[in-house]
Amino acid sequence: ATVICSDKTGTLTQNEMTVTRIWADGEFVNVTGSGYAPTGDFSQDGEKVELKDFPAIKTALWIGTLNNDSQLEHAGEQAGQETFRMIGDPTEGAILVAALKAGASAKSLNKAYPRKQEIPFDSTRKRMVTIHAIEEPKEEDISPLKEEDEKREWHIVAVKGAPDVVLDLCSHMQTLNNGDQKLTEKRKQEVLSANDAMTANALRVLGVAYRCLPVLPEEINSDELEKDLTFVGLIGMIDPARTEVKDALNTARDAGIRTIMITGDYPNTAKAIAEEISLLRPGRKVVTGSDLNDLSDEEMIENVQVTDVYARVSPEHKMRIVDALRANQEVVAMTGDGVNDAPAIKRADIGVAMGITGTDVAKGTADMVLTDDNYASIVSAVEQGRVIYSNIRKFVYYLLSCNAAEIMIIFLAILLGWPVPLTAIQLLWLNLVTDGAPALALGTEPGDPDIMEQQPRPPEEPIINKYMQIGILVQTIAITAVTLGAFAIGRYIDPEHIEYAETMAFVTLSISELFRAYTSRSEFYPLFKIGIFKNKVMNWAVLGSLVMIMLVVYVPFLQPIFNTAALGLEQWLEILPLVLVPSVAAELTKIWLRKLMKRDQKANA
Repeated sequence: ATVICSDKTGTLTQNEMTVTRIWADGEFVNVTGSGYAPTGDFSQDGEKVELKDFPAIKTALWIGTLNNDSQLEHAGEQAGQETFRMIGDPTEGAILVAALKAGASAKSLNKAYPRKQEIPFDSTRKRMVTIHAIEEPKEEDISPLKEEDEKREWHIVAVKGAPDVVLDLCSHMQTLNNGDQKLTEKRKQEVLSANDAMTANALRVLGVAYRCLPVLPEEINSDELEKDLTFVGLIGMIDPARTEVKDALNTARDAGIRTIMITGDYPNTAKAIAEEISLLRPGRKVVTGSDLNDLSDEEMIENVQVTDVYARVSPEHKMRIVDALRANQEVVAMTGDGVNDAPAIKRADIGVAMGITGTDVAKGTADMVLTDDNYASIVSAVEQGRVIYSNIRKFVYYLLSCNAAEIMIIFLAILLGWPVPLTAIQLLWLNLVTDGAPALALGTEPGDPDIMEQQPRPPEEPIINKYMQIGILVQTIAITAVTLGAFAIGRYIDPEHIEYAETMAFVTLSISELFRAYTSRSEFYPLFKIGIFKNKVMNWAVLGSLVMIMLVVYVPFLQPIFNTAALGLEQWLEILPLVLVPSVAAELTKIWLRKLMKRDQKANA
């Protein structure tokens, strides 16, 4: 991946909303407490206030509680304190908790005003509508109805959604002292200014409104229901950024991966969170969905190069963002959780669905599902993916360099007219002990220290790239040279017994390949820097392979089978310097390849 397009809520933030501020008729009231524990107070300028003096704020909480599908459940005790869990949307859950702080439970409100009909929330309409009957006498301070209205058969239309959307449906506004007043342009601007002030402090803001109907409509008609509403107030809640996200963003940036926030929140809210976690870089833009509607596809391709935050976007906008990024040759990871996100998840190179809040459709479409809905897990997946790919390369690198050398040994010996240095059974045994356990042990490597500081590899780059080709060539030459050298020395020491020369070639090749397995643990880092014996699996694999080689050399009944002879001190003194040559050559090659890689990355930056 070169770009991660991430949702804000729950992915970059904790997805545990808490109502902290409520506005009605020009008055702000702060709410204390955090999380889902229904304990807290209401205050102004640091002093506790009674909500009986703020009837519009109470009504806002009651309407938000009725127009709500979440449930708050008791989850037992922890460290002597009661704990609670939320079932449903955390945004709605935060309103339930705030209402409980004000003394009203969802259970009692829904009993007094049972829901009869509803129009569910969707991302296009940006609002939710519920219709409630009045079947019991009103509880104190929980009804927006006037005293004379209460004697009639009334129904309440409760509306909750984006403040600007809800405000456009209203004709009146509930005030603190003078009842309902006509919603003038001046009052509209006051509401919008209050909304801007709340979103600038990273609050997610919902507007609430209501309407009283004397007769329940037989069929739901949104045009009829959602008109002449009375605007009540704004409910602002905060979803704190995850503590680990800032470090994860920096890690992704070091790895050459850009992160773009895509959210349905207001620009001010998105910008505040993006700045808090250092996602929004200097000189980069915050663009809204309405801005995107005015851009052509060509302008969009240019826009995505300088934009870090997209706010107030719809699922359709996500598709355009993915297409524009891919047009810039980016490899895009796109997160999502809703049914409407599925097309964008499918269109991206790597679709990422939320495991906790994600729908089955989103999960079924995605390539990857986050079980914790955490952005940091995406970065961890990138790191693990790089480690896996790197280990596959090490495995291939090691096997190809060793096997290419074995081919060249036989080929050159025949070309020179020498006896074949290795018998067929020796080659089979060699491949069993050196290409088996040590090669598999390379798959357990934790990765290079700078694996998250390297730039993403080009998608078209083959696994056997030019760096590996150079390394394979060097190792083929080195291993071939020392093996044929050992064979020549063995023939010189004892020309009468060819099995000594064959055994010296066999042992030299085997041990040099085992030592080569250690140097293969990193393509670019020296062995002493990653720790010579740090990979315990490799240590046991090499030790076991070494024992199996010694068995066929020194166990008498195996010698005629493998055509070997027991080597003496003189032969070992000749072999030991030779077996180290390929490993030394590999370590020297790393220095050059590392410089070559840095030069290439700098040229492509």
